[in-house]
Amino acid sequence: MPLLRPALTLFILLTLITGVVYPLAVTGVAQGLLPGRANGSLVFKGGQAVGSELIGQNFADAGHFWSRPSATAPAPYDANASGAANLGPANPALLDAVRARIAALRATDPGNGAPVPVDLVTASASGLDPHISPAAALYQISRVARAHHLPPERVRQQVDAQTEQPFLGLFGEPRVNVLRLHLALDAIPAE
Repeated sequence: MPLLRPALTLFILLTLITGVVYPLAVTGVAQGLLPGRANGSLVFKGGQAVGSELIGQNFADAGHFWSRPSATAPAPYDANASGAANLGPANPALLDAVRARIAALRATDPGNGAPVPVDLVTASASGLDPHISPAAALYQISRVARAHHLPPERVRQQVDAQTEQPFLGLFGEPRVNVLRLHLALDAIPAE
């Protein structure tokens, strides 16, 4: 019995420190130094949140650049269900899905005979990737330009402007945030 009181006191003290004080301190510092990141890197249009820089969205119409396929189920790009499909390269289900995605891309832009970039037909590890490669964006330019009634060169300028370079020029690959690209395109008046 003599050890119960110090044990309970220590339990309550550690619970308050690790469960209340520390999270509040970290949240306060994050809000003070990086408020946008601390609040989910939300992207706003006209004062309304339209998405996050960190989570992909399902864009499937001809007027939008298509994101990487999502591996989440039952709904695509569901952050609560993040995870890879875990299908190997020889798995018939993966091969069928890739063939179907290639067919869908070809059907929306039948004149495009370029090779389909791999990131347009395969999901990322998280299944939520908000970025595509510059090659994937360039592959889709003619379709998107037609839908927006813009010259392809004008759309390409937006792709180039929205291409993020590797961190410090060394870490990662060039990438294009699909949501940011859409917002930039929406700001261009049709010609």
